[in-house]
Amino acid sequence: MTPKELLYVEDALGHAQFLTQQTQTAAGMLRDEALRRQASQLESKNRQIFQQFYSLV
Repeated sequence: MTPKELLYVEDALGHAQFLTQQTQTAAGMLRDEALRRQASQLESKNRQIFQQFYSLV
């Protein structure tokens, strides 16, 4: 990988990690079960995205 590509992967990892944290926080704050479940699903998807980008390194 080129240095520029590595910077992109690093940036993508940071974004995926941030989104995971945000959806985890939201899921913990929501009282509506359907919304909480949706936020938890988004958290799971963001974790998968993070793992996919991480596997590139």
